Amino acid sequence: MVQKLYTDYDADIVIRSNKGKTFLEETIDLQILKKTTGVVSVIRSVEETVVLKNGEHWVNAQLLGVENKYILDCKLEKHLVDGYAYFEENGKQTAVIGAGLMDKLGGSLDGLGNYESLVLYTPLRDASVSRRKSPFKISDLIVVGRMNYNREVNSSQLLTSLNYAREQLNYTTDLSSILISVKNPSEAYEIKQKIEEIIGANFSVKTAAEKNELIFKTSQSEKRIVIAILVFIFILAAFNLIASLTMLFIEKKENILTLKNIGATSNFIFKIFFYEGMLIAFLGVLIGLVLGVSICVLQMQFSFLQMPNSAGEPFPILIKTTDILLILFLVGMVSFLGSFFPVRYLVKRYS
Repeated sequence: MVQKLYTDYDADIVIRSNKGKTFLEETIDLQILKKTTGVVSVIRSVEETVVLKNGEHWVNAQLLGVENKYILDCKLEKHLVDGYAYFEENGKQTAVIGAGLMDKLGGSLDGLGNYESLVLYTPLRDASVSRRKSPFKISDLIVVGRMNYNREVNSSQLLTSLNYAREQLNYTTDLSSILISVKNPSEAYEIKQKIEEIIGANFSVKTAAEKNELIFKTSQSEKRIVIAILVFIFILAAFNLIASLTMLFIEKKENILTLKNIGATSNFIFKIFFYEGMLIAFLGVLIGLVLGVSICVLQMQFSFLQMPNSAGEPFPILIKTTDILLILFLVGMVSFLGSFFPVRYLVKRYS
């Protein structure tokens, strides 16, 4: 889910200038980038902070102008709340807006072809503030779709065509970044190194994982913390197992004495109670796994739980065999220790 939220919208690899906000398109040979092994597409983009107005509502937004093929690369169709994913209709430029940003503007789309018309204020480069001249270029913009990726994108992004963004900003061949999609995301870092050799030190090259490094590290740390909490719970449950074995041993003292009188060894008695403890633990983990997997399957099929502020996105669940085996291993290890040492102590002391 973290990858879905933070890498669908972000390109696999992003190239930016180290010397300024923008750079000229001709300073990078795009054809060489397209021929790089593993690269699927190379997309030019322009970014700028703009102001949107709808009635009495004003908000800041991040304008991203891209080529049309970016619609496929970012899987925009899958992330639409409503509306359509295109940048032009009947010769007029259109845009797709973040769902949260549209809510801030008090706008809506009815899905019946009635779109929202906003006023776009784009800052002009080298413009000076004066009473007679506005530092903004003011244009009407038709919004035809609302997108839902993650909170950051939803609350700030306005997606439109590269040509329209350049026109609003009075750019010619200026670019803010180059967005690169690769065939195999697991090879993104190796491809990034090849690109760095091609374009030189004047540009920075980052993968999606490097851009969202904190998010991915937090996700991995969260999983480790959950495992640690599970182990702690298993240890607490082991005390119940120890208590049960102790009570059982005390109740069966007379039976144990009878067994010893007919020739049972301490090792034989130890095995009886040790296997009893393992049987109790196995029954517990079996019931727990059946209930746990059943709840997960029901959530996957019927989406009983939904994530907050996600426009109805179901809480994600993935059943992995490795996780089930990990739980079995952890429970088995704790159960073994919780049965072996207490039973050995009881056998030595009372038999």
